[in-house]
Amino acid sequence: MLKGISSITLLIIANCFMTLAWYGHLQFYKIPWLAKMGIFGVILISWGIALFEYFFQVPANRIGYTDNGGPFNLFELKLIQEVVSLLVFTLFAVFVFKTDKLAWNHLVGFGFVVLAVFFVFKKW
Repeated sequence: MLKGISSITLLIIANCFMTLAWYGHLQFYKIPWLAKMGIFGVILISWGIALFEYFFQVPANRIGYTDNGGPFNLFELKLIQEVVSLLVFTLFAVFVFKTDKLAWNHLVGFGFVVLAVFFVFKKW
């Protein structure tokens, strides 16, 4: 149980960095000296942020993987990562970036992802 919780916690932290690396640069227009930065500079900053993602993502997968004593197989790890990614992204988009509103169709789509979790984790 502890390995599962540790794995998911590390995935949440990793996805915070991932969201900043992938989408944070879209907010650079709000900061004058970053707004003038070219694409190469933006890529370097994003890579620098993504490096921290890997510091958490790789251990999360190693700790959580069944062959390393964790509770999750590869499919389960991937699906957990996708759900965490959607949740973290949604929180960042709505509360940090404040660029989009959460709509009913987003919730329906997320509901289908939750159904995917059910089908992947269900032992038939």
